[in-house]
Amino acid sequence: MLVRTLQFLSIILIAVYMVPQAAHLIEYPGKMAMDREAYFAVQQVYAGWSLSAVPLIGAIVVTLALAWFGRSRKTPATLAALSCALMVAVLVVFLLRVAPMNTVTEQWTTMPEAWEPVRARWENGHAVNAVITFAALICATLSALVWLPERSVQITS
Repeated sequence: MLVRTLQFLSIILIAVYMVPQAAHLIEYPGKMAMDREAYFAVQQVYAGWSLSAVPLIGAIVVTLALAWFGRSRKTPATLAALSCALMVAVLVVFLLRVAPMNTVTEQWTTMPEAWEPVRARWENGHAVNAVITFAALICATLSALVWLPERSVQITS
């Protein structure tokens, strides 16, 4: 039952984290076409989005636990471990690409003169993370799908 619960939580947490990532990816073309003023105005909608870190951290912890507790089954455990690694990669991309741009712009309250490279790095970081998160969701789902229940031995007399 523990493994089934971890499978469910891993899929749900990654899917919940996928929602804002997909939003970033879908809005990417329109935002890259905006001028400075429009882009800065739109960025104000992201206040409070830092809460999306909760399902990200949860997904990392749960997929790691799933890989550990499922380690006796090679394929599901490998897929869970891959899902975990992908979610860690999401965190790394965020910390290296997105977070520094949040700092440069003081959480989008100031816009630097050279704003276009800042926008490109921020938007590209989120786009890459949407793809990585989707791959993690696929791995977590496949891990649950290929999990075979323990075979019970029946003794007949």
